[in-house]
Amino acid sequence: MDMLKTISDRTSYRGRYKDIAIPRDDLRKIMQAGLDAPSGCNQQTTSLIAVDDLELLTKIRQLVRYPGCLTAPAMIFVLTKKVVAYRDMCFNVQDYAAAIENMLLAIVDLGYQSCWIEGQITDAEKIGRQIADILQVPRDYDLVCLLPVGVAADPVRKASKKAFSERAWFNGYQN
Repeated sequence: MDMLKTISDRTSYRGRYKDIAIPRDDLRKIMQAGLDAPSGCNQQTTSLIAVDDLELLTKIRQLVRYPGCLTAPAMIFVLTKKVVAYRDMCFNVQDYAAAIENMLLAIVDLGYQSCWIEGQITDAEKIGRQIADILQVPRDYDLVCLLPVGVAADPVRKASKKAFSERAWFNGYQN
């Protein structure tokens, strides 16, 4: 793995996926990368569920309107549990964000594509909770993200990024 190249190559893929199953070993590697992420006060508030069963995917696809989910041969769901870690602070958002980024990098490194889908399932419609119910997730967990995983069927288009000098400086903010 060329880590810096993988970071640079990673993008949010919003296209269709090829009908190619993802080996469980690859899903395990991706999930392990997420579980290996740093965690505030080591509370390990992030849990994961991979779904590759067609019957479950079909039920979930009825709830998720995101086009890429309609063809993804697997999805990884990110669960979080709010745990007070330090001085009445909970770091579950930081925990699951780090886990998701690790998984996105592992996904690209293994030759697949994905997209961080959060807002579409955590909005007022509470699709995340509906999916959690399908997956029999206890009520003290929130399902906050899903990652469709698969081989890209459409061209992978990298998003344009602002220049380094517009967003990063040395020794203080510069206009």
